[in-house]
Amino acid sequence: MNDIGARKDDHLSLCATGEVGFRRTTTLLEEVSLVHDALPELGLGDIDLRCSLLGKQLQAPVLISAMTGGTERGGAINRDLAAVAEALGVGFALGSQRPMLEDRSLSPTYSVREVAPTTLVVGNLGLWQARGRSSEEIAQLVSDVGADALAVHLNTAQELVQPGGDRDFKGGSEVLAGLTSTLPFPVVVKETGCGLGPATATRLRDAGVAHVDVAGAGGTSWIAVELQRTTDPSELSLGEQLRDWGVPTAAATVFGVRERFSTVIASGGVASGLDAARAIALGATAVGIARPVLRAYWEDGPEGARRYLDGVIAGLRAAMLLTGSATLEDLRTAPRVIGPTLERWLTHTG
Repeated sequence: MNDIGARKDDHLSLCATGEVGFRRTTTLLEEVSLVHDALPELGLGDIDLRCSLLGKQLQAPVLISAMTGGTERGGAINRDLAAVAEALGVGFALGSQRPMLEDRSLSPTYSVREVAPTTLVVGNLGLWQARGRSSEEIAQLVSDVGADALAVHLNTAQELVQPGGDRDFKGGSEVLAGLTSTLPFPVVVKETGCGLGPATATRLRDAGVAHVDVAGAGGTSWIAVELQRTTDPSELSLGEQLRDWGVPTAAATVFGVRERFSTVIASGGVASGLDAARAIALGATAVGIARPVLRAYWEDGPEGARRYLDGVIAGLRAAMLLTGSATLEDLRTAPRVIGPTLERWLTHTG
């Protein structure tokens, strides 16, 4: 196994079993209170969770977010979770395909079409790995695994504390403008746990980006993950300072909605159906969930992951009934009360 593969397996184990959450920063989804409707005039069977995401119809507005690939274990997890996504009618995102850039023989660890023929599958590549690559090369990376779209992830904070990580982050907007204008499939710009602020959202829009995954603060801290992988005193010191860095998921979702992106996926600490309902009430198109799915899978295999996601979907359906929302669009206009910290983010940021 090469160094990148070893790092990917380390990341999996740490996310599944380690303490890699934020310490103080929360998603602020807890500050979105949905107003109870005691007379909804709906039956549970009337609730319609279907949505269109990146050109595919989903049975529920849920994406199993990017986790892994590039190793034998990662490939097995991808296939198992993609099969769960197929059974539930939700989306599935691959982990970073950077290892494929180094070794195309690793393509099978990202190939899930055999078990998920109709599922929305989203490929994945870091912006800093895309820089300097031709659109044709990147398109082939997506085509090789039969993905429907590509997530280009932004992980600047993680790179700063990662041993051997990138330190030059110039030219990102230009790269994104080139990708969005030339690739023949949707390009989703995805943060990795630090969220998208309003100025970043505006720059993405100006670069021609139409789809974002806000991946806000409050869920997995990739800085915390890297802290457990380094012994370098300077990296440890910097990581401790930055562990709670980021824009909370709820605020980042609203910033994305304000920029009128075609797609706003709310991820980063979304852990329940109620969290999903709150994010959609803020305007999200769908939600992304990674670490809770991985932990359920780690404990009890594919059935554990499916039970967990069944619970998320059931919770979302219940929240919609209890707000009188027959459809996701109804939920986006349902009454809600915003707490003070989130209100400050939304009023004073920009």
